[in-house]
Amino acid sequence: MKKILTLSFMITLTFLSFAQVTSIPRLEKQGEAIKLIVDDRPFLVLGGELHNSSTSGTSYMSPIWEKMRRKNLNTVIAPVYWELMEPEEGKFDFTLVDSMIMGARNQDLRLVLLWFASWKNGYSMYAPGWVKLDQEKYPRAVNHEGESFQMLSAFGKESMKADAIAFRALMKHIRETDAVHQTVITMQIENEMGLFMTDRDYCKDANKAFSEPVPGDLMKYLNANRGNIQPEIDSVWKANGYKKTGKWEEVFGKSNTDRSNWKLLSSLTEELFTVYHYAKYIEMIASEGKKEYPLPMYVNAWIKQPNGGYPGKYPNGGPVPHTLDIWRAAAPSVDFLAPDIYVPIDIAKYTIDQYHRPGNPVFIPEFRHGDEGSNFAFWAYGQHDAIAFAPFGIDDREPEDDEITRTYSVLGQLSDLILQHQGKGTMTGIYIDTVTPVQKFELGGFRIEARLGGGIYAAFLDPSGRSHRQANAGGIIFNTGPDEFIVAGKNFMLTFDPVSLDNKGKFIDVEFMDEGTFIDGRWVTERRLNGDEGTGGGDYGFGTGRSLTSGRLNFQPQPGDSFSIIRFKMYRYR
Repeated sequence: MKKILTLSFMITLTFLSFAQVTSIPRLEKQGEAIKLIVDDRPFLVLGGELHNSSTSGTSYMSPIWEKMRRKNLNTVIAPVYWELMEPEEGKFDFTLVDSMIMGARNQDLRLVLLWFASWKNGYSMYAPGWVKLDQEKYPRAVNHEGESFQMLSAFGKESMKADAIAFRALMKHIRETDAVHQTVITMQIENEMGLFMTDRDYCKDANKAFSEPVPGDLMKYLNANRGNIQPEIDSVWKANGYKKTGKWEEVFGKSNTDRSNWKLLSSLTEELFTVYHYAKYIEMIASEGKKEYPLPMYVNAWIKQPNGGYPGKYPNGGPVPHTLDIWRAAAPSVDFLAPDIYVPIDIAKYTIDQYHRPGNPVFIPEFRHGDEGSNFAFWAYGQHDAIAFAPFGIDDREPEDDEITRTYSVLGQLSDLILQHQGKGTMTGIYIDTVTPVQKFELGGFRIEARLGGGIYAAFLDPSGRSHRQANAGGIIFNTGPDEFIVAGKNFMLTFDPVSLDNKGKFIDVEFMDEGTFIDGRWVTERRLNGDEGTGGGDYGFGTGRSLTSGRLNFQPQPGDSFSIIRFKMYRYR
């Protein structure tokens, strides 16, 4: 009997272990939104990416994790270096990986790991010495004149094989040491890959491939998805007669070389060719890794932008958004494409619009660190259902001096609410600055205007007694029911005007306005706002001295310049 009980206990443990291991982080489509699932629940990444060399030494890494926890992150994005993990071919050292996993886990943080291997920012500086020194076996890309670059060629079969072997070993180790804990939730393969200074690789194998027909797997994908291909690719394919087979220039045409406008698709045929071969290289790595542990995997891009608007000026072959269908055809093991953003806000908004395409969730692994980015995070989560946002160089400021600490404090409280509203059109992210001080939108039956600044009483009510011009502000608003909203923010004012009047009356006022917080996803009212601090008196809230058919909301100044969370409901009267 004892043996039977022991065997039963062991079988139960094996079943539970298997259940835990197989329920790994994954992407799921829920309604109109794609969500990251961790521990079988939707998870919103409040992230930050470390500097490139921060995780290259255990003693340097040691104090980082507690600092990240104090910044209210829930996820750290950090690199793993091929050169340090496999300093000798076939001999792996996971000391740094284990140190990262334990350091993050001890602070209740998750990890997104960056595989710095064949390419980082286009170049191959993180490849091991034994790869760098053997250029015969691991060839470099070359330009039209035959001069080699400090970049491994995407046509190097041995390079691809060696990278894939190392990545598979990494994924096997992560599965064996972390699958139950799920500290590591996503993997980035390479970093900002692609060729600089050339429209394509001109090595012998590349020239041969460019003169041959477009590979069958790509043509099969295009023909199977005709009518649903992204417009940038469909337009050139259509212009050349929707050919079902042919060489690259026969299928996609001779490239436009006009570089007068950065948004034009210059050298597109060469770019699609290059992207295809980079994507095939990455597919080998991703598919090998997923054989061991199929975490969500993505590739990130050095984006197309002013002063870098054509292939070779930005890394040619990288996952820019107009190549999404090439990646889907050639690298089905890659789950999504992600942009690194270091551009002015108007270009940042344009970029995110480009990446937010059907089947591609918005995941921002790098954004310029600073107050601007900290406020912009609200817009990304609220406007585009982003599943991740992460300032780069998150470890270069103390928590108390970093605006992201306050931003993530409030977004951490709102995470469940954001996840509930994703894909439903019931929330809006707000970002305004001195360039664009007003944002207008419709939500919940109201025309809403967000205006930079705290209104005419802001300086009067500021406990510091100081008045200052705000450079930018961010927030997020949810429509939680008829005439009912939750809004988080500071340093801006909201005005509400009904889209249409109903039979309840043409005038509006506030039924209640509560300031509070979320604790474990549950709303807790801290105080009811009224009088000068809320719904009337001194025209601070929805009070006198205003149009009776519109309402206005200002935020109360908070200790430590924190954000406010306000829950309020309006009513109508005659």
